[in-house]
Amino acid sequence: MRILFVSPRQCCPPRSGAALREYHLAQALGRRTELTHVFFSQDGARTPGLADMPFCRKIVPVPAPRRYTPEKIVRGLLGRRPLPLVNYTSDAMKAALTAVMAAEPLDLVHLDSIHMAAYEPILRRGGAPMVYDWHNIESEAMWRYSANAPTPAHKFYASLTARRLLALEKEILRSAAGHVVCSERERETLLRTAPEARIAVIENGVDTGFFHETAAPRDGRYRVLFVGSMRYHANVEAAVSFVRDVWPGIRERFPGWRLTLAGSDPAPAVLALRGEAHVEVTGTVDDLRPFYGQAIAAIVPLHIGGGTRLKILEAMAAGAPVVSTPLGAEGLAVSPGTDILIAKKDADWLPHLSALSTQGDLWDGMAGAGRRLVTARYDWETLGQSLYETYCRWLGRSQ
Repeated sequence: MRILFVSPRQCCPPRSGAALREYHLAQALGRRTELTHVFFSQDGARTPGLADMPFCRKIVPVPAPRRYTPEKIVRGLLGRRPLPLVNYTSDAMKAALTAVMAAEPLDLVHLDSIHMAAYEPILRRGGAPMVYDWHNIESEAMWRYSANAPTPAHKFYASLTARRLLALEKEILRSAAGHVVCSERERETLLRTAPEARIAVIENGVDTGFFHETAAPRDGRYRVLFVGSMRYHANVEAAVSFVRDVWPGIRERFPGWRLTLAGSDPAPAVLALRGEAHVEVTGTVDDLRPFYGQAIAAIVPLHIGGGTRLKILEAMAAGAPVVSTPLGAEGLAVSPGTDILIAKKDADWLPHLSALSTQGDLWDGMAGAGRRLVTARYDWETLGQSLYETYCRWLGRSQ
């Protein structure tokens, strides 16, 4: 089976949640098929080669277009296509995809997120069915952002973009041969929009073997750890609001604790938090296992955004109990009180973290339950096999 895997990002090394999902699913497909990977290379970073991604038969990096230019913002405001699509549209990518399709016939095209929908007309000429991998429902995430937008101008633009994203989603739900989503909730949401669409659930996952050795006893742990891309607006809002509204009370109760915000490319608002007492902003971390090994808990204080959180699965695999908002844990098959604690309001954070610190049986029980959950349900190898089987079934092929 020949698969063309088209992506808006460079997934190697896999540091963000989106890159992790892409890398592991591409790896699973590449081990079982002939995979050509076409992607936008990352500015300022080393472009990976076949030695970095040996599961690919061919790699085609394309220079990333400049995003959020004044011209693109105007097109996103006045044109028919939403800005997230305009940002990832480039002549260089069109030429690369045209050349790949001319080289040989394809059996399936995997589009990694709806941001690549502008290339559908070109890809359709090859005759291979197209499948979208939805990292989240983009219109839903944008609606949530608009509800918490910092200014009326942001709110207006976000609402307009959300409407155009919804129109795009309806369009590709009809045009593509299939869709892959991260949770049953997202599948049900999209089926309400397009009941006839073919949609499979391939959940987000974690490399359980990689994180297994991180597990350590509760004694001596002193970090409250928030992991995520610190440029992503939902994580920026979460970090700032947690430090402002929640952290002072936790710091007063546990003066020896440190809040660690670990993630790539921190936004200025996150960097400014370094001035707060006992707050650490790391920037890019090559290996998070030592941080998980020192964490009394991993937190997910999100109020906006969409999708499912790989950071929760990583923490569980590493043996760190998780405390999350309801939105942060959305889409995961978790059991509050058993493998996760849910903070529905700001006042819930301190008692949850206090209980984990003082009740050894609670901490040990949650750490063990989290590891068992991710091992049984969220290991990347199992999920990758499921994706391959799904594509074989949709193509009417034996495995």
